[in-house]
Amino acid sequence: MECTIIAESSGNSIHPITAQLVGAASSLGATTTVVVPGGVGADDAATIDGVSKVVSIVGDCFSTFDGGAWASVIASQCSGVITLRANAFDAAGSGGSAAVNVVDQSADVSVAVKEAISKASERLDVSEADIIISGGRGIGQKENFSELEDVADLIGAAVGASRAVVDEWGMPHSMQVGQTGKTVTPSLYIAVGISGAIQHLAGMRSSKYIVAINKDPEAPIFGVADYGIVATWEEAVPALKTALASL
Repeated sequence: MECTIIAESSGNSIHPITAQLVGAASSLGATTTVVVPGGVGADDAATIDGVSKVVSIVGDCFSTFDGGAWASVIASQCSGVITLRANAFDAAGSGGSAAVNVVDQSADVSVAVKEAISKASERLDVSEADIIISGGRGIGQKENFSELEDVADLIGAAVGASRAVVDEWGMPHSMQVGQTGKTVTPSLYIAVGISGAIQHLAGMRSSKYIVAINKDPEAPIFGVADYGIVATWEEAVPALKTALASL
């Protein structure tokens, strides 16, 4: 399903109803195009977050966003602040030989820790990790996440979870990947026992490489996976752990 939304604006601002319409289209999984009238944001630098693809630059800027839905934003000019999704673009090549003017600047800056309100986690957060291994209900029970943690320790990965196990097994919400959790774009995402509900796919489908392990060959997760293993987690994870430990 495709949906085109003409942004309603007043002066230099976009009306909140536009964001509500985009949110509604996103919840339906629609491919959404948002057309922004010329002049909106021309006076102030606009911020465009999470750009994953530049479609065209011919007078106007066309940017495609990823999440629950794809959104193409047509702006009046290519000025403003743009942030990029991790791994959405290839690394830039070597630069030229432009002259660099080095300016020495000293500053009297000091840092003091007044209070530590919580202990820092020893494991990477899923939003910061380059490799993530996530578990779903297919791994049977909460205690089996220790097997995923063993694999994570071998490859320096973060451990994620589907919404189902966060809700049912009391896993920390900080581990939840998906539309109502965190959107991640690691270099490698390993999904173990996750069927692939659309809400989960919305949070991880932009990963550079996706490996799916599921006993159901018809599981939707295989539709976005680069590599798929049809097996139970009991068959696949111990074998994976043994192979990694021998490297």
